[in-house]
Amino acid sequence: MSRFFSRSGTQVPSPADLSRRTFLAGTLGGTALCLSGTASSAAIQIADLRGSMDAGELGLVPNASDDQTALFQNAINRAVEKGRALFLPAGNYPVANLRFPSGTLIVGVPGRTRLIYQGGGGLLATAEGVSNVSLSGLTFDGANRSIGGHTEGLLHFVGVRELSLTDSSIVGSAQSGVVADRCSGRISGCIITGAAEAAIRSNEATGLQITDNVITDCANGGIWVHRWKQGEDGTLVSGNRIERIGAKHGGTGQWGNGINVFRADGVVVSGNRIADCAFSAIRSNTGSNVQIIGNSCLRSGEVAIYSEFAFQGALISNNLIDGGTTGISIANFMDGGRLAVCSGNLIRNLSATGPYPPEVAGFGIGIAAEADTTITGNVIEGAPRFGLLLGWGPYMRNIVASQNVLRSCGTGIAVTVVDGAGSAVISNNVIQGSDKDAIVGYRWLDKATRELNNTQDWSHLAVMGNQIAA
Repeated sequence: MSRFFSRSGTQVPSPADLSRRTFLAGTLGGTALCLSGTASSAAIQIADLRGSMDAGELGLVPNASDDQTALFQNAINRAVEKGRALFLPAGNYPVANLRFPSGTLIVGVPGRTRLIYQGGGGLLATAEGVSNVSLSGLTFDGANRSIGGHTEGLLHFVGVRELSLTDSSIVGSAQSGVVADRCSGRISGCIITGAAEAAIRSNEATGLQITDNVITDCANGGIWVHRWKQGEDGTLVSGNRIERIGAKHGGTGQWGNGINVFRADGVVVSGNRIADCAFSAIRSNTGSNVQIIGNSCLRSGEVAIYSEFAFQGALISNNLIDGGTTGISIANFMDGGRLAVCSGNLIRNLSATGPYPPEVAGFGIGIAAEADTTITGNVIEGAPRFGLLLGWGPYMRNIVASQNVLRSCGTGIAVTVVDGAGSAVISNNVIQGSDKDAIVGYRWLDKATRELNNTQDWSHLAVMGNQIAA
């Protein structure tokens, strides 16, 4: 819990126990705490509250049993008209179908100010075609009540410029927690749990940051960054903690992913910790110029990190993967998937058993790639089928697999030798403790060569300088 001190060093009560006036009186005269020259979130909240309007003075009654929607909406409108923030004291506020106009600034007491959805076929709150909507320190509780068919989220923002949803909680949504269509701004520092679909769904973002959120126990997805038509998106997804994501709708990877990028180009996914997802920790489908950097991906139910289908450009680097059926898959050259760098990843403890019957090359693969890709400086341990799978049938072009460490894998490196396959260079890798083979050629699922110590019989391959140990 945050504590505040007067200049004399005397501790004053927590904001949760204060009215707006008492809160400001006890804190504005004090010294704001700063870390490395940056104001703390408490100091920022204090600044938001200067000159604010207290919801209680506008007729709202915390913990009232009757519906407060009309009073709440009036309080929002009055504060906006006067260009002031609206302060909500701690308590429960039964509401539905609130609308946030341009300039909305609402501040509550984190964990204590609770807006409870009353149902009735609508949603809790929305904003459309407006700008500068700021919501902080609030709990939005869907109470698992039915949401109307016209929306897919407990909170739905459409065409909002500079949305700021921070330091809040979204719980118990019967659909997704937050849906943001064509929005810019940030969703940051929030706790989202128990959504029946995804925690956060962004469509066609116009400059959005999704950072430092805690997302748990959602039925179909964590963070979705989608577009209706492929194009530049540029959303930043960083520093989030995502755990226990299910796949209620089943399938083979459409749902059940911690972070899902679909048709969105230029997305950066970095520094997230993602654990216990039914399918992938991070799945980019038709997302060009995606960067997947420095993430921790634990106990994925299928492929931990995917870049698939019609993408051009993927940078997948410095990720830690522990658990999953495949570490990293850079796939679907037949659909235009190509052009990647896969480097510096640590992959271990993979399983040959997946969430559905094995397809294509099966499960238990460290890294699989097909076209115009370098695979360098990765460490893979415990891939029961292949450490590296290079190409699939005729779908291989311009692959470099160099300076990787492959330990205790079924086969160290499998490379396609099907007629029509393009070139591959396999050089300077360390392969130790393979159960079956070190480097061999495959025709689809069938082993087709002896150990590839030289490649004079395979003009499309260059194999050199690899160190192989028992």
